[in-house]
Amino acid sequence: MPAITIYHNPKCGTSRNTLALIRNSGEEPKIIHYLETPPTREELKALIAAMGLPVRDMMRSKEAIYSELDLDNASLGDDALIDHMLAHPILINRPIVVTSLGTKLCRPSELVLDILPQAQRAAFNKEDGEAVVDAQGQRLKPSAH
Repeated sequence: MPAITIYHNPKCGTSRNTLALIRNSGEEPKIIHYLETPPTREELKALIAAMGLPVRDMMRSKEAIYSELDLDNASLGDDALIDHMLAHPILINRPIVVTSLGTKLCRPSELVLDILPQAQRAAFNKEDGEAVVDAQGQRLKPSAH
């Protein structure tokens, strides 16, 4: 059983970079394509609780459906927001990574380095060319973009 799980969207560059960083540590994670296999209500609530984030912070507010459903409405409680994420998994922010060291929303992707049990094995550049890890496997300071 893999020690790492990633809730992944292969169309998302941040998600692809996060998966690549996990693999750069020598691990092959369990990959959950959450748009096709969304978490259950219990799983989603457990992920949110493990991250210690407000439910609203787990939502992709830039998705068109967020505005269409008026999800910015402050009167909507956590259960209603979770209902919408379950009905429309595209609203779930990603990637979410679960390891023995914690659960984290990895935006930006290098946040995954905080919870990977194994060190990076090689240099790593994001898809856009930004260097994240040096040749010795050490995390570089984030560059100003």
